[in-house]
Amino acid sequence: MNAPRPETLTGVVLAGGQARRLGGVDKGLILVGGRPLIAWVLDALAPQVGSVLINANRHPERYAEFGYPVVADTLPDHQGPLAGFLAGMRAASTDWILTLPCDGPRPPWDLAARLIGALIEQKAELAVATDGRRRQSVHALLPVALADDLEDFLARGGRRVEDWQQGHRLAVADFSERPEAFANVNTPEELQRFAAREAGAGADDDEIFTASCLWNRLGTG
Repeated sequence: MNAPRPETLTGVVLAGGQARRLGGVDKGLILVGGRPLIAWVLDALAPQVGSVLINANRHPERYAEFGYPVVADTLPDHQGPLAGFLAGMRAASTDWILTLPCDGPRPPWDLAARLIGALIEQKAELAVATDGRRRQSVHALLPVALADDLEDFLARGGRRVEDWQQGHRLAVADFSERPEAFANVNTPEELQRFAAREAGAGADDDEIFTASCLWNRLGTG
């Protein structure tokens, strides 16, 4: 298979999770700075790829308002990011997909280029990012040719992204100079810190809204 080029990639934003640590809200639709979290991600992703898909299992009509096709998991029971990978692979019309989560609002602007470079240099089958301390395995460059392999892994009960990826020749792209690009929003506290930074409020770790205040900001319908 030929190595991908940015214009031949399908970007897949993973917004199909259950967000248990945020009370089960639809995380991609949480408003920060007056904009849904997923809008921040799409702004960074769209210039890097030829096409975009949104993987979402709730509120498909809301996600469709962003102007991109919305695809749900092809497997039942919310089987995690791997199910989102598989949905993106099955729906893409390209040979490769670039995945990233909806809750990482400031992803690297050169994510696609550097994952492609790592894939070629390391003669690998797929590529993921590292922030210098750990792999960011959901920020991944994946060939759709592995869709059947992934579906078999899931059918055998596999759920961990790293376990499936380790079964293949894996390249790692080093973003250790920009670990903040992989900061994500998993808790009310993390959401408020991100909102405060973007607003220039200068809030420190002790200056956090309570959960009851946060829920009033959610806008998820």
